[in-house]
Amino acid sequence: MVRLNVIYTRTGDAGETGLGDGSRRPKTDPRVVAMGDVDETNCTIGLARLATRGASDATLASIEATLARIQNDLFDLGADLSLPRQPDEAAGKALRIAPSQVEALERAIDDLNARLEPLRSFVLPAGSAAAAALHQARAVCRRAERALVALTSIEGEEVGDAALAYVNRLSDYLFVAARAANDDGRADVLWVPGANRSESR
Repeated sequence: MVRLNVIYTRTGDAGETGLGDGSRRPKTDPRVVAMGDVDETNCTIGLARLATRGASDATLASIEATLARIQNDLFDLGADLSLPRQPDEAAGKALRIAPSQVEALERAIDDLNARLEPLRSFVLPAGSAAAAALHQARAVCRRAERALVALTSIEGEEVGDAALAYVNRLSDYLFVAARAANDDGRADVLWVPGANRSESR
């Protein structure tokens, strides 16, 4: 069980933070940035849950339940990132994102996508309050994914394949969930290329 009794420790006052292995990194370190972006993704999903919680609509209720699971998964991902991988790491010794977590997201995507209206254009991040919140979460998730990919480009830094797949799949889930929240895509707000170019000023 995790126990957090002391909220402030003063150990980060000089601009560094501790990782799970006890090492310290600047708060601008790419690994710390990736952890922060994952945390922000989790926060936006929490806001999206406010727009889906308690809904009588079965689709929104299903989305809310999936978002609850995702929030826990994102804490797993944060724990994964906080403990740099070692070449001789024993399987199961550290908490890592598992392929089964990626597969659960894929099933959730397939379940929602099967009943969505076919796309006729790019979708604007609008529509219902739930859809707009899910689109915002999707955009923040994409930033977290970019941070993870940037981390992998640094010599000596590793991110697990399942962790990378998870954030990629998560943004896909949030996209289809946003469409599902817009009456299964029927209430999507579509991009109309160049729609306002000819308007007089």
